This record gives sequence, C-alpha cells and structure tokens, in this order.
Amino acid sequence: MEANLNGMLEEIREANLTYLMLAQNMIREDKSQAMYRLGVTEDVAGIIESLTPVQLVKVAGTNQLVCRFACNDEMVWGLLTSHSKDRELAGVHVAILRAAEFAEAA
Repeated sequence: MEANLNGMLEEIREANLTYLMLAQNMIREDKSQAMYRLGVTEDVAGIIESLTPVQLVKVAGTNQLVCRFACNDEMVWGLLTSHSKDRELAGVHVAILRAAEFAEAA
C-alpha cells in the first residue's frame, strides 16, 4: 500500500511540475490567452510567471494537484466525449461555454 501511495505522490509531483512549466510558458507567450485557457486570474498568472525553477519544483512537490479540471459542466464533457463527425464544431461550442464561464468569473 505504501508503495502505491509513494507512486501516486510521485505522479502528482510530475503532473504538477509539467503543468506549472507549461502554464509559465503559456503566460510568458500570451498572458491573456493563457489566463483564459488555464482558468486563472491575472494575480495567479503573475505568481506563476514569476516562479523560479526552485520554486516550481517546491510547489510541484505538494501532495495535492495544483491544477483542476476546467470543465465542470456535464454539457461540456458531453461535447468533448461525443463521437460527432463534426469535432471542430464541438470544440467551438466548448470554447463558447468556457468563455462565458471565464467572463462570469471576471
């Protein structure tokens, strides 16, 4: 059981580090688009952007995921998992729904 727990904690650390590095790169490339895609505020984006490599590793080492699912809506999951022939249209619908959620949060 402890081996499973240690393995899971290592996977969480790796997921966190990958997510934080990706988020930091996205923010540095295009902050407003990154904020939308990551679902974070400008303040949080600024914090992520300013993290040093040592801080990234430290934050990643927590036993909790630092990211969350951006899609907390059953309709969005339905669109994402549908076997529709028009996947591009489903992607547009998801983007519209997410933009509305982002606008409400702002």
